Amino acid sequence: MFNSETLSPSLAVHKKVLRLMGNRFEISVVWPDEAEAMQHIDAAIEEIRRIEALLTTYNEESQTALINRHAGIKPVQVDREVFDLIQRSKRISHITQGAFDISYGSIDKSLWNFDRHMTALPDAETAKRMVRLINYRNVVLDENDCTVFLKEEGMRIGFGGIGKGYAAERAKMILKQRGVQSGIVNAAGDLTVWGHQPNGERWTIGIANPNEITQAFSSLELSEGAVATSGNYEKFVLIDGKKYSHTIDPKTGLPVRGIKSVTVISPNAEIADAMATPVMIMGMEVGLDLINQINGLACIIIDDNDGLYTSKNINLK
Repeated sequence: MFNSETLSPSLAVHKKVLRLMGNRFEISVVWPDEAEAMQHIDAAIEEIRRIEALLTTYNEESQTALINRHAGIKPVQVDREVFDLIQRSKRISHITQGAFDISYGSIDKSLWNFDRHMTALPDAETAKRMVRLINYRNVVLDENDCTVFLKEEGMRIGFGGIGKGYAAERAKMILKQRGVQSGIVNAAGDLTVWGHQPNGERWTIGIANPNEITQAFSSLELSEGAVATSGNYEKFVLIDGKKYSHTIDPKTGLPVRGIKSVTVISPNAEIADAMATPVMIMGMEVGLDLINQINGLACIIIDDNDGLYTSKNINLK
């Protein structure tokens, strides 16, 4: 959410909302002329669609689908862009001790479908067996040939935990290259901002209330940076009166409990997107400790009892 109430006569916020990468994207730019603003936004949309075509698992001919199809068979040559994104993903997996892992695509969807028909948890042994193929160390990269190889047959990678942030960052880059000095790219709540509102003030970013997602429980002001939130309030299942998040711990195969939402503030949308879920999986103490060790990152956690916890370097309003 952002606030742009007082506009100068020459500048205005122009925006477009549409569905991209299976999510709601809202792209806003500060520009004097609406027609020109829409041309800039359309260029950003084109870039997001290009990335979606590379990363999607829904098109059998995408590079991601080719990597998955040849799991356990042979390496697949990919564009340097895809290679680099996988390499950065593996680095984040290492930092988060596997709490972030793009090979999560290996999990059997029948284990966790999070619909109203789900009335019981899988037993711990079944869950553990179902996640055995999730292991970022078995994503083998060859720098010279620019290839990706999944060592185990049945392994699958997916970019659900980092792709939106990457796309938002690329869209922002395109807009900046076109001379847009202020704007917001909001990818289903993972957003990146730059510049100022037309009235000269910084952008006001609302942090969603996990108990009432249409309301903000707090806000912060940004003129350059990114915010991403991971929470149990959008997709979950109720079993015996208890809420179970769709966020699965890749080590156990069972849903994370104890935390309602994690919001990460970062200079970069890709990193914010990739770090929010692992903090939720790692838990409060370990997650906050990790964030406190990384320069430029900040974090807000709301636990199951509505307790609010923040990293050391944060200033909430």
